[in-house]
Amino acid sequence: MAKLIIFSAPSGAGKSTLVRYLLTQGLNLQFSISATSRAPRGEEKDGREYYFLSPAAFRERIARNEFLEYEEVYTDKFYGTLKSEVDRILASGRNVVFDVDCVGGLNIKKIYGDQALSIFIMPPSVGVLRERLEKRGTDTPEVIENRLAKAGYEMSFASQFDVTVCNDDYDRAKNEILRLVTDFINDK
Repeated sequence: MAKLIIFSAPSGAGKSTLVRYLLTQGLNLQFSISATSRAPRGEEKDGREYYFLSPAAFRERIARNEFLEYEEVYTDKFYGTLKSEVDRILASGRNVVFDVDCVGGLNIKKIYGDQALSIFIMPPSVGVLRERLEKRGTDTPEVIENRLAKAGYEMSFASQFDVTVCNDDYDRAKNEILRLVTDFINDK
């Protein structure tokens, strides 16, 4: 039976970097592409980074109960996980990997229970998180402050995940998630 691996973390904790590493490790994993109502950025393509939907189309899919989880992050800016995306991956016999917010991750875990492993990536501290976000150079100071404020809220969910991995050392964190996911897929 295919498994589901859920990653959640505050912005800047290194979750996406760890997920990208995991996808290269030959574990029969496929990334679940989320849907969003925001416009594509830069080189983003529909069906590769996200499924891009208009706000109206996103609302129609919500009304038809087509999402495992979703959130309206800002007015008319939705993000969510389509049931059809997960069903497609599971039907192919591959294990599904999610990179989702904390509430979405916990909702997916509730639906799939023991078939899913939920992993929270914890930053070493809010100070380190600030340094990482500033080093990225992609956000304004105001956006960074908003992300840091949200990080405290997100970290309050860590205890509800199956396991928390502190990303204080990238090599140690990647080895830990590789071991956790390998053991989970192989039922150890």
